[in-house]
Amino acid sequence: MVTETPDAIHVVTDSLEATVNKRGYVSGVAGGSLVDRKTGFRDPGFGLDIADFILEPGSDAAHRTQLAPDLTYDFGNLVHGGRAKRIVEGPQICTRAGELQPQVIRGGDFVAIRQAFTYTLAPPGKRAGSRWEQTLVFPAGKRYFLCSDRVTSANSYESPSLRVDMPGHVKHAGGDKFGEVYLSYRGRIPAAEFSADFAPDTKYDYVRGRDPMPRRFIRAIHLRDPATRADGPWLAGMSLEPKVVSEAWCHQRGYVCMIEEVGGRPVKPGGTFGAAYIVGYFDSVPEMERVYDRYANHESLQADELEWRLMK
Repeated sequence: MVTETPDAIHVVTDSLEATVNKRGYVSGVAGGSLVDRKTGFRDPGFGLDIADFILEPGSDAAHRTQLAPDLTYDFGNLVHGGRAKRIVEGPQICTRAGELQPQVIRGGDFVAIRQAFTYTLAPPGKRAGSRWEQTLVFPAGKRYFLCSDRVTSANSYESPSLRVDMPGHVKHAGGDKFGEVYLSYRGRIPAAEFSADFAPDTKYDYVRGRDPMPRRFIRAIHLRDPATRADGPWLAGMSLEPKVVSEAWCHQRGYVCMIEEVGGRPVKPGGTFGAAYIVGYFDSVPEMERVYDRYANHESLQADELEWRLMK
């Protein structure tokens, strides 16, 4: 079932409930709206597969005085860590786009939502105009949805990356809403490790080329009921082609921040970069791995009224 209002699209399947905002904090699935109908748990963050801006390595110090506020990127701090980066196209979609116009696609056994945004800001030497597109697919009978983010570049870039929240952040008080984190490239991490703030490049980060590339790129939170402290399901975000992930964070900054950057390869005008994901609820890590293997090695997602399909 799909219900549309001027502000949002509400999707209800036999296994999930989700909301996609049209206005306000946009892109991805709205925070707190993804409900696992099997257990009643919902996501504890600001949203899932939330899209930001396009970055490249390096500092913007040389032309910072010429930049719009939405193009400045501060590093060397607890929020962004010490790796020098610069925003090459903005603004940040989730907080600054203001309004998107999602399109609903109704299939025989699925609902899909497609939305897009053209970046409007660029620093000296670049031109705005790269286009971000996102596809979300909610299949009947599944406790997860599939999604993809893809950028068609308006510029030549040496190493552009799209930043997304994957799966999403975790708002908590002393680990009351989760018992552990699972990172396929680091293993299981107890909630106690997130009791104090630390920078993203201090621990639990992933950098392509520095770290061994995992067979599966899975990041998941083992949810718990804050009232009873009983364990619930895992909420996972799985990037279906590990090689497209250039960097990933899992750190504490008042909440558990799970940022992912995809791309990081040269691109020319008209070229594309992005990733395809699975986001949703699972009862165990082995279940995540089985589902991952079913859909692995895909980088994009398309949908029309007849079918949805993952693409290489």
